[in-house]
Amino acid sequence: MAKYALYVRLVPKPGKEAEVEAFLKQGAEMAKKEQGTVNWFGLREDENAFSVFDTFNDVAGRDAHLNGEIAKALMAKADELFAEKPQIHKIDIVADK
Repeated sequence: MAKYALYVRLVPKPGKEAEVEAFLKQGAEMAKKEQGTVNWFGLREDENAFSVFDTFNDVAGRDAHLNGEIAKALMAKADELFAEKPQIHKIDIVADK
């Protein structure tokens, strides 16, 4: 069972929704190359919000992801794509199925 996760809510600027969706699809491909990332999900919560939820077996994997290429790309595009600064929530998973 993965024990750690990240949740990041992404609110696109008006008219940037398609670019955010494309960014998430690219992020999924990049995540496939990360050994420490167990699962990586790019989600559309509603017409005005997206999010990323990813899981890790250990803190080292989560930290590697936070310091990796996807996080760097996210922060580099933040001012251009998002109406508010992405907030990264570190989560401990207590149960799963």
